[in-house]
Amino acid sequence: MPKINELKLAKELIRFPSITPKDAGAINYLKKNLKSLGFNCKILEFKDKKSKPIKNLYARFGTKQPNLCYAGHTDVVPPGNISDWTVNPFRPAIKKQHLIGRGANDMKSSIACFIAAVSEFLKNKKKLNGSISLLITGDEEGYAINGTKKVVEYLKRKKEKINFCIVGEPTNPNKLGEMIKIGRRGSLTGKIEISGVQGHVAYPHLLNNPINTLVSVCKMLKEKKLDKGNKNFQPSNLEFTGIYVDNKAHNVIPAKAKAQFNIRYNNFHTAASLKLKINSIVKNLCKKNKCGFKIEYFANGDSFLTKPEKTIYMAKKIIKKITKINPKFSTTGGTSDARFIRKIAPCLEFGLVNKTMHKVDECVSISDLKKLKSIYQRILIEYFK
Repeated sequence: MPKINELKLAKELIRFPSITPKDAGAINYLKKNLKSLGFNCKILEFKDKKSKPIKNLYARFGTKQPNLCYAGHTDVVPPGNISDWTVNPFRPAIKKQHLIGRGANDMKSSIACFIAAVSEFLKNKKKLNGSISLLITGDEEGYAINGTKKVVEYLKRKKEKINFCIVGEPTNPNKLGEMIKIGRRGSLTGKIEISGVQGHVAYPHLLNNPINTLVSVCKMLKEKKLDKGNKNFQPSNLEFTGIYVDNKAHNVIPAKAKAQFNIRYNNFHTAASLKLKINSIVKNLCKKNKCGFKIEYFANGDSFLTKPEKTIYMAKKIIKKITKINPKFSTTGGTSDARFIRKIAPCLEFGLVNKTMHKVDECVSISDLKKLKSIYQRILIEYFK
């Protein structure tokens, strides 16, 4: 059985310019490496009329229970202006003991660490009382339509049981070992369009400017405090991310005005309950101002919380021992594919330091790579004792 080095594998994965939804060969490369370790690999490609086809990978070593799964993604965000980077984002380089490249932090290096940990674990393990699996998607940074969500549906249809899942997202704000994610806030995006009456700006009494109503709507939605948070979640928050008026003329009151917002919300709410609140506010203001309106929503998953149990406490103990930092449980940050996986298995999220994710010169400490591989390897040892 080959021994896989985490740094070498991370560098090779970064070389694939797998910007969502392009796979660029990353999934097949992982399949090749996992097959060399004895994994049974299946590439799952999903597509529909409204979104691009996405390649995913489900690989499993062994057939017995319990099944410990690792989940991650090979897709990355665009690098932006390449001239701003000190290296080519898809030609990884090491500078000052850091590996630089797009995906070094989020999250190709984490995948490399887990596979390297598995290779060492299996080399020293004569008999495995259970199975190890990997669920790797190419659609985490995108709309997440044909990625983990559909893989989970596929696994449910196949009655494939996962007993626990480690999601390898970068979870630590500053130092490896600071934070384990045991839940996430929900995410709801909305687009509001207000309709008024268009006409000459000099005759406002004959018209109805939709911008005025939109400003009132934005003000009321932003000022309305959704909650104060609780012991597991910070307060829910609404932010406007765009205001649009398609009007090039300076002397015309437009017919329509639009705004876009996103809410990150805790377990006091669901997407459905928030929609009712927003619809009521917008409807009442538009009725008062005699404007029309329509709202479109895109729900990205409700909030969830995994109650800490023995596997989570075991992982916490290992992380503390290797990093010398006592990690805290948290639900902060954006969404992750744990929102889909938690429907079939309890999970925790732990990976690298997230300081440089999505940034120019995204990087990871080589020392952290070694430590993360050791953490994953020790979790495997303890889980399959």
